Amino acid sequence: MTETQRSWDAALAMGYERITRSALGTYQTAVVRIGVAGTWLGFLLREWPNRHELYGPEGPLSSDLAAQRVEDNGAFTVLLWSDSAWWFELSYVFAILASLMLLLGWRTRTASVLFMIGVLSVQNRNGFISDGGDNVLHLMAIYLVFVRCGERFSLDAMFRRRAGGSAGGRRGRRPDVAGVLLWSVLALAALTAWAFGVLGGGWLLVFAGLLAVHAVWWIVDRFTGGEPRAVCDMTTNLVHNGAVLVIIVQVCLLYATAGWFKVQGSRWQDGTAAYYPLQVDVFTPWPALSDAVSAYGLPILLMTYGTVIVQVAFPFTLFNRPIKNVVLACLIAEHIGIAILLGLPFFSLAIISADLIFLPTTLLRRVEAKVGGWSARWRGPARRRAESEADADDAEAAGDRTSDTATPAESLDRV
Repeated sequence: MTETQRSWDAALAMGYERITRSALGTYQTAVVRIGVAGTWLGFLLREWPNRHELYGPEGPLSSDLAAQRVEDNGAFTVLLWSDSAWWFELSYVFAILASLMLLLGWRTRTASVLFMIGVLSVQNRNGFISDGGDNVLHLMAIYLVFVRCGERFSLDAMFRRRAGGSAGGRRGRRPDVAGVLLWSVLALAALTAWAFGVLGGGWLLVFAGLLAVHAVWWIVDRFTGGEPRAVCDMTTNLVHNGAVLVIIVQVCLLYATAGWFKVQGSRWQDGTAAYYPLQVDVFTPWPALSDAVSAYGLPILLMTYGTVIVQVAFPFTLFNRPIKNVVLACLIAEHIGIAILLGLPFFSLAIISADLIFLPTTLLRRVEAKVGGWSARWRGPARRRAESEADADDAEAAGDRTSDTATPAESLDRV
């Protein structure tokens, strides 16, 4: 075996160990969770007065037409299980509560599934009013089911630290009775929906698979250990890291396709494309600001060419962290400008939430330290000492967690 082959084998072995022994990018998935859940929660609350016209049974899109469309494309929505007004209200409030659960990071594994159900149910009831931001939320709601998005910045993480400090670490933790009851209720709901014939086909297999995975994990975690637990941990890490990679690829494809399609447009080529949306009344919430921006050619030229450049270049900057961070800041600034100038706040928030997967871990660690410093002022010395001991126990049990210091995209810099 040559030296080159040995180097490649060593690199592959190191990469395999890295993606199976630890979850990468837990800080990034946590902020994506907060951004996506917060955006969808804000949208549902803003549209509360208009919910009946947009998604209700008395809206412009009748239940029969919506059911036909859902059947044709194989979509999922619980809003079509009944035409009654009380079912619609219950489902809409359910979507709000699921968003709040995921935003706070309480019972995150369960909340991610409930959040996905809420997003798919509301959006698929009337897909004709969706935009690009809704599509991003749609996809991210599915991806969040497969990632460990509650390891940071969540109530779950806070409860784990407190339980570890007060009960002597992982060995002394109590059985999760509330979690078992919650998943049992969900299993009963899925069984009831199947019995009434409103849930079937591929979606029945999806939810049955999620319930089965949770049951296996609970049994292994509660009654066994050693090799079965290690295999489950490795499988979970592999699924998490694969889902993180899918999110990264999804965002890169989003910007790459958007940028290259813009390159083909004549208005983007001559540098005037950014001018025309500012002249449409429906996209000018601040007419004076839009007129001030569009009155001069240089800002329009810079915005037009700058948008194309950063969108096309972004996927190629992932192998250089300093450049990637600069381009990422430009993309976030671009969408903040869209939210203000064009009056599309939730579209911009949805895209920015997906962009957060590329935030540097050092920045997020500083935010965590700052938030921890604020919360420490409200806790006593004994509580702080117990939580510090719990953090040390978790770090020792988890082993080397250095792979969590960068996203997969940033980790490529070191290979």
